[in-house]
Amino acid sequence: MSLTTMSASTLRLRRDPVRLLLSRSLWAGAWYLFSYLFTGTAAFAITLTAVAAGGALSFTLAGLPLLIAAAAAVRGCAGLERARLQALFTTPVRGGYREATGPGLLARLATQWQDPAIWRDISYLLGLFPLLFGLDATVLVVWLALLAGITLPAWYEYPRQTWSIGVNGGPGGSAHGVQLGYFPYGPHGHPGWGLYVDTLPKAIAAAAACLILFLLANYMLIATARLHAAIARALLSAPHDPLGEAKEVLRRPGPLSAR
Repeated sequence: MSLTTMSASTLRLRRDPVRLLLSRSLWAGAWYLFSYLFTGTAAFAITLTAVAAGGALSFTLAGLPLLIAAAAAVRGCAGLERARLQALFTTPVRGGYREATGPGLLARLATQWQDPAIWRDISYLLGLFPLLFGLDATVLVVWLALLAGITLPAWYEYPRQTWSIGVNGGPGGSAHGVQLGYFPYGPHGHPGWGLYVDTLPKAIAAAAACLILFLLANYMLIATARLHAAIARALLSAPHDPLGEAKEVLRRPGPLSAR
């Protein structure tokens, strides 16, 4: 089964925006993106600290155990991301790490840091973190802002905006309402652009517009979650071996092995 097919089986883009709003896919995708802002940041900090410390002391004998600990920290952080992927994919995501080929500290160290799997982990945990964090945060901010905009009629009159200088240098003032734009001199001052929500009809109109945009933003959120999950799965899972099934058959005992 291809990666795209498995991703679509969990994070489905339904044609009906109302069914999409009530589906598990939307909220699973939202939680996946939201939780990454915390788990991804923690994994980035731990991985960066471990790799930097291990690399700085790698030329000393004291640095050898530290490099092994750094590899363990990278595997642990990558394992956390694989565990988060389990909520989106039905098949387990495994790293496919190499086993040590010989006894001793040096053999273990060489196996760990010559393994392509750990470098794929580092590329995801460190290299792609700024891009994925920025993408997830931007999409979530837009999505949550539209969600809050739907509730404008319930709270639009509580915020209060204050400006110190009026038009043409006149006295400032204050007014209740929510700025959906730029109003440096209050809701009736010029220049200003956008919509200043200070009445119930304006709040209802703004909430209706936010509702329409929110239903469209749901597609953007799920598409972002699918993209993020596809990148994570591609880097954190072992490469697919097209001859893996044949090799497994050859490793099994044959019908005449007992004889």
